[in-house]
Amino acid sequence: MHDSLGIPACFSGERHGTDPIPAMATSSAVYRMEISGQSCLVTVTWCKDLLLHGLSIAFHGPGKPDEECACKLELKPWHFWKRQGSKDLLVEGTKVSAVWDLRAVVFNGETEPRSDYYVAVVCKEEVVLLVGDMKKEAYRRTGCRPALTDPVLVSRTEHSFGKSRFFARIKIHEKGKVHQVSVMEGKSICNMGSESHGEPEMEIAIDGVKVAHVKHLQWKFRGNEEMSIGGRRLEVYWDVHDWLFGSGPRRGLFLFRPVIGPRILSPSTVEEPRYPLLASFLSGSALSEEEDTYRVHEDWASGKGTSDFCLFMYAWKID
Repeated sequence: MHDSLGIPACFSGERHGTDPIPAMATSSAVYRMEISGQSCLVTVTWCKDLLLHGLSIAFHGPGKPDEECACKLELKPWHFWKRQGSKDLLVEGTKVSAVWDLRAVVFNGETEPRSDYYVAVVCKEEVVLLVGDMKKEAYRRTGCRPALTDPVLVSRTEHSFGKSRFFARIKIHEKGKVHQVSVMEGKSICNMGSESHGEPEMEIAIDGVKVAHVKHLQWKFRGNEEMSIGGRRLEVYWDVHDWLFGSGPRRGLFLFRPVIGPRILSPSTVEEPRYPLLASFLSGSALSEEEDTYRVHEDWASGKGTSDFCLFMYAWKID
């Protein structure tokens, strides 16, 4: 079921293999929440192109990745009446309302809002999901109480574009600090006699502090490292094969997730259905973005997931 507000132009684009190339930057957050006692995944996506921002709210019932109820709208500067509104949807046979107020939203040039807004999901007189800093205004307008079960942030997916620098945001747990992740690709300088040769390398920094330095990237275009953020361990997996050997817009894929307790990744571990993206890194095969995110979230939808969080970062290299 779709609303009649139109599909934001920045949600469309050409395709790269099995994945569409976004027209501009996008940022998505996937939450697990309960609707009428059933686990449900909801994806809140923001996009930005040269002229406007867009918002999409999509619901996926348990075990039904292809069945989607969505509400999408464009935030055009001249369409002030669409900056506040609501839309009723039917999710798993239950009425759900998406409510938003973006009249005073502040983006500061970013894809995702920084302040002065709210986006709420209401079901049976409960606010089951609330995004934004205007929480009191959201409860006042909806006239509903907070849900007894808090939504859980399962993952974020960000598409970033650049020539050599790429940025994303990560939050290790729901009430934690938001950290900025930056990836820089470049070349080292090796002097050999009277000639200078450059070999590709990559640096990963969090909040401006370098946490990983990958040399000889032409041989290490797939790999993983463990790092620390604020005393918490984090592991990152990358696949930047297309950066080095592709043409046109070239995608680099990064997966960040916290390390909870001791973890040893053996071949049998990564081949389990719950780790399809890790297995794809090792095998060199590519899953589509929908397969990446949905298969990692399968256990969440059934209520059997752990507290793992994932950040998927798609870094599009444009010459």
